[in-house]
Amino acid sequence: MDPVTLRVMANALRAVAEEMEAAMVRAAHSPNITERRDCSTALFDATGRMVVQSASIPVHLGAMPEAVAAVIARGAAFPEVWVVNDPYRGGTHLPDLTLVSPLVLGGAVAAYAVTRAHHADVGGMTPGSMPAGSRELVQEGLVLPPVRLVGGDGSPTDVLEVILANSRTPAEREGDLRAQLAAHRLAQARLEDVAHRHSAATVTGAMAELLAYAERRTRAEIAAMPDGTYTAEELLEGDGVTDAPLAIRVAVAIEGDRMRVDFAGTDPAGPGNCNCPIAVTRSAVYFVVRCATDPDIPASAGAFAPVEVTAPEGSLVNAAAPSAVAGGNVETSSRIVDAVFAALGAVLPLPAQGQGTMNNLTLGGPGFTYYETLGGGQGASPDADGPSAVHVAMSNTRNTPVEVLEAACPLRVEAYRVRRGTGGAGAHRGGDGVERRLRALADMEASVIAERRASGPRGAAGGGDGAPGRTTVNGVPVPAKWRGRLARGDVRRSRRRAAAAGARRRRDDGCPACTRRAPIAVPVRRGPLGRVPRRALPGGCAPPRRGARDLRGPEPGADLGPDAVPAGVAVAVPAVALPAHPVAVHPGAAPAVLLPCGGPAPDAGVGQVAGAGDLHGLPAVAARVHALAAEAHAVRGRP
Repeated sequence: MDPVTLRVMANALRAVAEEMEAAMVRAAHSPNITERRDCSTALFDATGRMVVQSASIPVHLGAMPEAVAAVIARGAAFPEVWVVNDPYRGGTHLPDLTLVSPLVLGGAVAAYAVTRAHHADVGGMTPGSMPAGSRELVQEGLVLPPVRLVGGDGSPTDVLEVILANSRTPAEREGDLRAQLAAHRLAQARLEDVAHRHSAATVTGAMAELLAYAERRTRAEIAAMPDGTYTAEELLEGDGVTDAPLAIRVAVAIEGDRMRVDFAGTDPAGPGNCNCPIAVTRSAVYFVVRCATDPDIPASAGAFAPVEVTAPEGSLVNAAAPSAVAGGNVETSSRIVDAVFAALGAVLPLPAQGQGTMNNLTLGGPGFTYYETLGGGQGASPDADGPSAVHVAMSNTRNTPVEVLEAACPLRVEAYRVRRGTGGAGAHRGGDGVERRLRALADMEASVIAERRASGPRGAAGGGDGAPGRTTVNGVPVPAKWRGRLARGDVRRSRRRAAAAGARRRRDDGCPACTRRAPIAVPVRRGPLGRVPRRALPGGCAPPRRGARDLRGPEPGADLGPDAVPAGVAVAVPAVALPAHPVAVHPGAAPAVLLPCGGPAPDAGVGQVAGAGDLHGLPAVAARVHALAAEAHAVRGRP
């Protein structure tokens, strides 16, 4: 195939995978997919080799081939759709539900479409299906070997009902699964479109050519690396059951145009859930190979053909059933990346270590489950500073917008900011971490699975180390792997630094009149509407001092004087309650004050609120105004 045609076909096939992801994101129900985009898509050829992928989650994509192989072995046929999450039969960890469907051209199977999405709850001993301290796989949720989700007649099988019956949030699970199924229907339609434009023979021929091209390019890159064997060791900070460090040892051997990555000497699988199935270990190695070679090489099975990964059976990085794996997919995979980077960094210009953790947080209570990973700092490269406040290595998700989180869950985000100056020092600094502080507005269960709390990521070439992270609940430090309950009003504060951001939680006094947070002041320009009256506002909260940065007002009834808060352009909004913020807007108050406190003032039908300002990590007032108005219209039946 000539280079021009190959490039055209590569882009056409990649567009199919990317449109699959876009459709899934737009149709899903949970913020974990619609906002964080914790999902991935790919196309495989008829023999089960990955041809193209979306630019999604590294830990998902590198482990997909085992899932496709398991489904092909079961005899999948069009128009069936199969689902699997068993880590020992092609899955990663149980919340990642993988769907595989054959795609046909001219009546014959020409490819397989694959979607993998992290579902916020699939059962298990804690909400979110990511329990710190789990000891065996069945404690983490429903285990699905490769089974038909959609049968030969195109309708869902009873497996769908089984999945929904085992989730704490079945409606959300059904919405997310149907979004995945929509992506698979789209894949069939789009592949047919490509074949109509270029012919089915050209499509299948292009798949084979792309794999061969990626392999040639990768072999050339490896051949340019110095031959030799390079070793490294990383220590996992316990696994939630034991606090003893667990060693990951790796030897990377480069011989000509081949690379062999051997984990001999790695500790046996631990009693907790930081064990890795071999598919996840391969995925972490493939990620490093991608970083160490030309990024223009297509990410496909061909790019990984010159790489061999071996690990002792029953070890931490090649665990066997029924070992628990919830943390292995996210935390151990990140530390495998650290180890392989450290080994190859001896001879290649690779970045210093990143934060080395995904900082997994799961929360859940009656009617809701929530999961997020939190970003931190990326290590500096030889020619540039490391980026700050990003998801690094095996994650690559986005964060959940504060407005979405607070609307969906009984939580308040009290701080979310970059921790300036926490990156490792050097000619090029490591990226800074972040701080995230959440207040529980209802009783709930919580689980944290994280790393880099005992020691920070190491600097490279004489550069300084990054600072370790920290997790606290109400000011009390908790271990890197922790599970417990949060009472209403409890605060979890997350602090991440340098190439390993941290987490800490703090409890604030808040408003003494109502146990909720004190008033939010919005600094705005002076306007023609006057200033805040010299009196306390409804609900027992006084307006904050002018220029206050912590957003907590003085004591109720405080006399602030006529110049307390400058006025601005007013916006009339109904006084109603947000799900996470009971809000009263004083009808006689000047603009620039929003009171998330108490109930509506007597006869407070309409009040005044200023425009957006610096809310110290809270959502913009503009979003609040729109939410207030929308809810008022819905409740009162007004157009």
